[in-house]
This record gives sequence, structure tokens and C-alpha cells, in this order.
Amino acid sequence: MTDLPATRIEEFKKGVKGEVILPDDESYNTARKVWNAMIDRHPALIVRCASATDVVRSVNFARNNGLPLAVRGGGHNIAGTAICDDGIVIDLSQMKAVSVDPGARRVTVEGGATLADFDAATQAHGLATPMGINSTTGVAGLTLGGGFGWLSRKYGMTVDNLLSAEVVTAAGEVVRASATEHPDLFWALRGGGGNFGVVTQFGFQLHAVGPELLSGLIFYPLSEAKSVLQQYRDFVAKAPDELSVWAVLRQAPPLPFLPESVHGKEVIALALLYAGDPTQGKLLVEPLRKFGKPVGEHVGIQPYVAWQQAFDPLLTPGARNYWKSHNFSTLKDGLFDAVIEYIRKLPSPQCEIFFGAIGGATARPAPDAAAYAHRDAQFVMNVHGRWDDPADDERCTRWARDFFKASAPFASGGVYVNFLTADEGDRVSAAYGPNYDRLAQVKRKYDPENLFRVNQNIVPA
Repeated sequence: MTDLPATRIEEFKKGVKGEVILPDDESYNTARKVWNAMIDRHPALIVRCASATDVVRSVNFARNNGLPLAVRGGGHNIAGTAICDDGIVIDLSQMKAVSVDPGARRVTVEGGATLADFDAATQAHGLATPMGINSTTGVAGLTLGGGFGWLSRKYGMTVDNLLSAEVVTAAGEVVRASATEHPDLFWALRGGGGNFGVVTQFGFQLHAVGPELLSGLIFYPLSEAKSVLQQYRDFVAKAPDELSVWAVLRQAPPLPFLPESVHGKEVIALALLYAGDPTQGKLLVEPLRKFGKPVGEHVGIQPYVAWQQAFDPLLTPGARNYWKSHNFSTLKDGLFDAVIEYIRKLPSPQCEIFFGAIGGATARPAPDAAAYAHRDAQFVMNVHGRWDDPADDERCTRWARDFFKASAPFASGGVYVNFLTADEGDRVSAAYGPNYDRLAQVKRKYDPENLFRVNQNIVPA
């Protein structure tokens, strides 16, 4: 950036309605921080955009001056692709407006909104769409990677509910992508990551959900984990689409409904949500209490937005995070043996391994219906390494990598692109699967010079 004349930078700033932050500015160090504390990068300038016009100006400035370009939404991408060294960061976090049309059951949302912004607006009308499991997640990053959450078994992937997108392309043009407008771009946006432009606005289909739903947690000791996991596998295979149950293995946090004797001990928790009549849901979840002898539970009727926020304390910013992930078409006993072995040697109290049950509606579209290809995935596993002290980096990352290797023989070969870390460039083709070549063709059309490359990158054909 030092090669650019100061007059050019000043000229750029004059045309931006939002805030342009430079390295000498007091707010720079705060503005360049991202959720994962392992990421420490120093951009030349950060543009907190106020509108799509600011985005266009920033894209043009990056392209015309040969600057690396990163795009930051509203959330916490594990790989740290929201920030870059010596380039320009388009920060959308100030663009978070959400507008609901309850009659049409549609919503438009800007690219910097979080799930909290989205849920608050839509649930005011008793509406929702499948959208993650943490309210602090960004709508944009989640969606562009495919997106799934508690409602996915019933209503599909997030991208299965995407109706339109307003995109600033590498050429600085604002285009609308939908099934009838730039349909090739629309196809690619639904799972192709941030490779094709800056999405400044999304349009989604909504569904009648809640606002009060049955949800909660049932805890078992790790000594019963294998039996619980075997019964869990059988239960999920027969469960209706309205019922989502995830399995989480970790040390028990000091929750008020758990006895103190369990706090800090290794447990398996069944996390559940029933996206239908809570009375019916109560009958359906009763078998989950009989998988063994629970050490505690907290299951009841509560607002959907409250359940979406229940796991936020486990994902606060500022910790060091390293993830590894696999997709599974089924869960084998050998996998259960491996996960129990590694939960017995957690390197940090914050580390966990979870199996997110999807399937249902997520598995029904054809693999090439959208860029998201992994319609065979019934479960998405995330090895969530998390700790605070940089001195623990090697030990904690090694634990995650070792379990990743131990679980690989049981995996289906695919991976959810949003769970890829910064050092997994070799898995990009696995993330996009059989759709990679088609994505590379779309990339050549909309970003032939690969301006949008600070991501899980698709190289132009």
C-alpha cells in the first residue's frame, strides 16, 4: 500500500459513505481482529461499507490497484478469510438490514447481518428458514457455503431456500442473480463460497416456525457413550424430518441443571429441536431419555430464538480455534470407538466433537441442483478445537488432526466448506465435489482474474 500515492487513497476515501480505516487510525487494531484469535493479519485498509455503492467503489479500487481483496460478513469464519495482509478488506458488518414480507413469506437481508438479526426480524411473524445453530454466525458466509441448521431436516439446506442475491462482481457491476436472472451465477452462489463476488443482499423463502418450539439437552456420562451413540444412530434413521437431534461430546459445562459432580467431566449430550407441535414432539423425544441413565437434562418449550442462542457462549470471540471436519453417510461402531478414545484425552476444556444430523430434506435435491453437492451427507462432524493460550497451539491442533485421521476411514469423502481451516487448501476439491469443474467455468465468466481469491478458492477454468 505504501506504493500508492496518498492522494489516491484520499480520493478513494472521499467517495465512500462508510468508514475507511487505515493502519495509523486508532480503531485499526480493533477493526482488523477477527473471531479466531489464531488469525493475525494486517490489511492496508478496511472499508466498513454503508451501501452497495461503497462495495462497488472498493472492488474497483482493489482491482485497479492490484490489491489483495478480502470480504468480511457479519460472523466468524474459522479460516480467517475475512481478513488479508497488505490489501483491502470490504467489511459488510454495518449493512445488516432485514426486511420481511410476511404475506409472501419472503425476506431480504443485507450481507453483514447475523443470524440474531435475521431471527429477530422473521420470528416476529412466526417465520424462519434453516439458518445455522449460533446467533452470532453471519448470514452471508453461512449461506454461500451451503448452510444448515436445526430446521434443515424439514426445510433443506440454507441455499435450498435462497431465492435471489444482489452481487457486486469483479468488474464492479451490480447484478441480480436468481433462477431466471444470471442463473449460472445463482447456481454457483448456492454453495460455491465467496468466489464469485460480494453478495450485498440475499432473498430467502420463509416457513411457519414457532415461535415456541420443543428443544433442549439430555446428558449421559461418557461411560455410556458407545451404547448411546448406537441407539442415537438407530433413532435418527427413523426420526421424522421435523425432529433434529445432534450428538455432542465434551466436558460438561457448569450448567445449573447438571449436578456439580458432573461439571468438568466428559459427557455426551443429545441436543434436540422439534420443528412442529410441541405436544407431538414430547412423545417423539421420550425414547432419548431411555438410552441409558441420564445425568441431567433441560428439555422444554421455549422460543426458537432462545434455542438459536443457547450455544453462543461456546463460540465467543477471542479464543484460538482449529477445526477438522468430515461428512458421513452413516455412523459406524469403529467411529464411535475412535471418538470416545479422543474425548478421553481432550487437550482443553473447550474442545468438543459433534455430529450434526442433517439428511431429510437436505438429501432430496440432486447433487448438481446447486453448487452444494453433498446430498449424501446424513451427518456433518466437526472437531472443534478451542483454547486460549498460544502455548497450547501445537498440542491442541495435533489432537484435532489425529482424530481427523482416525475418523477418516469411516467418512464419505466430502466436507462442508465452511468448516475448512486455513491450512486445508488440499481439500477444496473435496468441498466442492463433482461440481468443481462447473464452478470453475462460472468463475472464469464472472471473475476471470481471480480477484476473489481470499477464500476456499476455485481457480478460473
